[in-house]
Amino acid sequence: MNKLAYRNFLASLLVFLVGFSTMAQEINTSPENIFQTFKNESDSEKRVALFFGAQKRYQRIPEYDWLDEVNIYLNEAEKQNDSVAIDNYSLIQARTFYDVGDYRRTVIIGKELLQRFEKFDLNKKSILLDVLDDSYSKLKLYADQIDIRKTKRKLGITKKVAFYDIYANLGLYDKAMQDYVAEEKQSIPETDYYGQALSNNKVGDYLRLGKSTSIALTQYKRSLANINYYLTNVTEVKSESALNKANYLKGIIEGNIGKCHRAMQEWDTAIPFLERSIEAINSFGSGGFSSDLVENRLELAECHLRKGGDEDYLKASDYLSEGQEPKRIENVIKKNNLLSLYYDKTENLDNALLYLRKNVRINDSLSNKNLELQTKHLEVVVGEEIDNNRTMLKEQREALEQSKDEMNRLGAENEVVIISLIFVLLLFAGLVYAYLRSIKNQRLIAAQKHIIESALTEKDSLLKEIHHRVKNNLQMVSSLLSLQTKNTRSKAAIVALEEGKSRVKAMALIHQKLYQNEDLSVIEMQGYIESLINSVQSVFKKGGHNINITVDAEGVELDIDRAIPFGLILNELVSNSFKYAFPDNDENGKIYIHLRKVGKEEGFFEYTDNGVGLPDDTEERANSSMGIRLMNRLANQLQTKLNTDENAEGVRFWFNFK
Repeated sequence: MNKLAYRNFLASLLVFLVGFSTMAQEINTSPENIFQTFKNESDSEKRVALFFGAQKRYQRIPEYDWLDEVNIYLNEAEKQNDSVAIDNYSLIQARTFYDVGDYRRTVIIGKELLQRFEKFDLNKKSILLDVLDDSYSKLKLYADQIDIRKTKRKLGITKKVAFYDIYANLGLYDKAMQDYVAEEKQSIPETDYYGQALSNNKVGDYLRLGKSTSIALTQYKRSLANINYYLTNVTEVKSESALNKANYLKGIIEGNIGKCHRAMQEWDTAIPFLERSIEAINSFGSGGFSSDLVENRLELAECHLRKGGDEDYLKASDYLSEGQEPKRIENVIKKNNLLSLYYDKTENLDNALLYLRKNVRINDSLSNKNLELQTKHLEVVVGEEIDNNRTMLKEQREALEQSKDEMNRLGAENEVVIISLIFVLLLFAGLVYAYLRSIKNQRLIAAQKHIIESALTEKDSLLKEIHHRVKNNLQMVSSLLSLQTKNTRSKAAIVALEEGKSRVKAMALIHQKLYQNEDLSVIEMQGYIESLINSVQSVFKKGGHNINITVDAEGVELDIDRAIPFGLILNELVSNSFKYAFPDNDENGKIYIHLRKVGKEEGFFEYTDNGVGLPDDTEERANSSMGIRLMNRLANQLQTKLNTDENAEGVRFWFNFK
C-alpha cells in the first residue's frame, strides 16, 4: 500500500470514529436514554441529579410518565421510611407538577419540604426555593413570593430581594423596567453577550407590554444581535447545555419580534419569526408546558386570520386546535376571541357567538375582583419594598455601630493610634460615600439616558411619519391639479395649474428628502436640486431634455425653513428657463446652478443660463408676473434680495443669504 492510500485510509477511519463518537453521545443523552437510566438507577441522589440535569427531559417522555415513575419510587421510600429518598422524590414531584401547570399542588408539596428545609444541602435548597418562587408568581401570591426571596438572600443564593418582575405581573411595566435597569441591567458586562441578550429581551418585554411596540422592536433586535454574536463567537468555548440555552433564548427573542410585527399589523413579516420561534422552542426547550409556545401559536393564528385567504383560514384552524392549551387567563381570552373570529370568517355565526359569550362570562367574573386584588397586592409589594429598604439601612447602621465600637476599643489602648485611625476611617468613609454616590448617579444617568434615547427614537419615527404624510398629501394635491388640468380647456388655466403642480412637487421633495434622511434637521442640497430638476423636466415633456445642466452644491446643507423658499425660487428659475430661454430647443443650451457656504452662517446662490435673456419690459412686467412676485417674496423670507444681471449670453440671478 503506497503512502497516499495509507493516509486516505487513516483519514477515513478518523472521520468514522469521530462521527461514531458523536452519534453515541447523542444517543446516550437522548430523552429516552435519560429516562431509562433514571429507571435503572437505584440511588435517589443520582436520580435527582439526572432529572434536574436533563434539559430536554420532556421532549419525548411526557411529564406524566415521569410523574408516574416518581410516584412509584416515592411510595416505596415511604414504606421503607427512607426520609432522604422521600425528600428527593418529593422535590422531583414538585418540579414536575409545576411543569404540567398544577401550581397549587407544587406549593403544597413545597411547604411540606420546607418543614425539613434545614436538612437539605445548598443546591437542593436553591431548587426548592426556585420552584416555590415561580409557583407563587403564577398564583399571584406575592407576599409568599417575597418571603421566599428573603430566604434566598439570607442563604446567599441571591444578593438582594427584587421586585421588578412582581411590578410587571401587576401591569406596572414602566416601574418594572426602571427597577430592572437600575438593579440588574447595569451590572451586566458589555462583553457578556448572552447576559446582554437576556436583559435587552427583558426590557423589550416591558416596553411591548406597555404598548411601546416600535421601541420594543428596536430592543428585541439588539437582543437578537447579541445572541447571534454569542452563538457565532468561536473564541469562546461553550458546552452543549450552554448552546441549547442560547438557541432556546434566540427562539424566544424571534417570537417577541414576531409579536411586535403582528401588533403593527405586518402579518407577512411576523409569520416567519413566529414559525422559527416555535421550531426553536420545540427543539431546545424541555418539552414541557411553554407559555411562549402557546402565545406564539395564537399570534400565528391571528396573522393568518387577518390575511384572510382560504389557505390562511385552514392554517389558523390548525394553530387553534393543535398544541398545548393555554393556562393563563389572558391567553384563554385571546384564544376564544380568535376562535370567534375564525367562525365569523367561515360564516358559522352560532359558534362565533358561543366563544364571545365565554369571554363575556370570564370578564364578568374577573372585572370586579381584579382591581381589588391588584390594589391589595400592590400594597403588600410596596410595603415589603419599604421594609426591605429599612432592613438594608438597619444593617448598614449596625455595621457602622460595630465599626464605632471597634474604634473605641482600639482608642482605649492607644490614644495616638485612635486619632490617626479616626482620620483614616473618616477619609475612607468619605471616599466610599463618594464612590457609592458616583455609582448611584451613574445608574440614574444610564437609566435616564436609556429613557431619553427611547423617547428620541420614538420622536424620530413620528417626525419621519409626519414628513412622509405631508409628502403624500402634497402628492395628492399634485394629482388633483393634474386631474383639473385634464378637465380644463383654457390654455392659460392649464399653464397656471401646471405651474402650481410644479411648485407643490418642489415642496413635496423637501419632505421626501427629510423622512429619507437619518438627520431630520437638514437637507443635503446637491441631491435635492438634482431631484427637483428631474421633477421640473417631467412637467415640460417636450423641452428641457437637450439642455446641459450643471449643479455645484456638494456638501451644502440647509434646514427646512430655508430649503422650502430656496426650492420654490429654483423651481421658478428652472421652469422659466425651460419655457422662455430656449425657444428653438437649442441643443447648446446651458444652465449653471451654484450654491456654496460663505463662512459659518452665510451662503451664496447663483443661477445662469445662456438663453435669449430677459425681455425689455421686465421691470414693467414684474408687478403683474406671478413668478417674479413669488420669487421676490420668497427672497424676503430668506432675508435677502434677488439680484438680476442680464448679459449677451443669457441671464444671471444671484443673492446672498443667512
